[in-house]
Amino acid sequence: MASETAHPEARWQVFTAPAKLNLFLHVTGRRPDGYHTLETVFQLLDWGDRVAVRSREDGAIVRVDGPPGVPPEADLAVRAARLLKRDTGTAFGAEIRVDKRIPMGGGLGGGSSDAATVLVALDRLWGTDLGTERLADLGLGLGADVPVFVRGRTAFAGGIGERLTSLDLGERHYVILDAGIAVATGPVFQAPDLTRDSAPLKIPGLPARDARRNDLEAVVRRLHPEVDAAIRWLARFGEARLTGSGGCCFIEVASASVGDGIVARCPAPWRAWSVRGVDRSPLLAEVERSSE
Repeated sequence: MASETAHPEARWQVFTAPAKLNLFLHVTGRRPDGYHTLETVFQLLDWGDRVAVRSREDGAIVRVDGPPGVPPEADLAVRAARLLKRDTGTAFGAEIRVDKRIPMGGGLGGGSSDAATVLVALDRLWGTDLGTERLADLGLGLGADVPVFVRGRTAFAGGIGERLTSLDLGERHYVILDAGIAVATGPVFQAPDLTRDSAPLKIPGLPARDARRNDLEAVVRRLHPEVDAAIRWLARFGEARLTGSGGCCFIEVASASVGDGIVARCPAPWRAWSVRGVDRSPLLAEVERSSE
């Protein structure tokens, strides 16, 4: 069994892999290599997946549990552990367990956040001590959203999403609605009707409310009528927008209790959550406590 080859004194350590919202997303261009340049604000949440890790003496990276339908070799959490091991040359291995709560293909950054949590947690657990900047650089090789989760701060992002400027937005409350559609990113960014020429903001930050659009939304709504229906339903309660390129939409609300009331009215088979936006990722505090 996997536990028989774990480090004799190892215990499971459990961390949050927080979800994110894109409070707006402007596509500002397309590079020669095919990547799109964009501007967005990544709002970190106090809600997300739960990732458990512990050391192994034999050097193996073993996924004990993970996202349904995703083989270990394609799991970003496993790939992150293997990347960190290869980069540092550590003799240790790890067991990884991911409790998925963030909808896959929802535009909430679940896979990227899982990868970042594994990088940050194992860097401490293995004693490799690469530090935030090196871990963020490693994470960029796994996905453009990974660095913001490694750094653990709500941030304005430019470039392909890797140029980050931390923001202090204060506590905010949101309702997220999942239409149950896992949206593939490729067809969205390849769509001929995608707007790719939004003017860059003069001052990095959160723009005025009337400028907080998602340039991907029209394409996603055209390709996925169920997402369009979900956005129209949620718009009854506030200004509903798509997050990222996924199948989830959200509104900002005045309080958690207001959010709870909207969640209670969510029609089946859709799912909804009342969540809190935070400036600092819960992961950072959890890792600090685990090192005490």
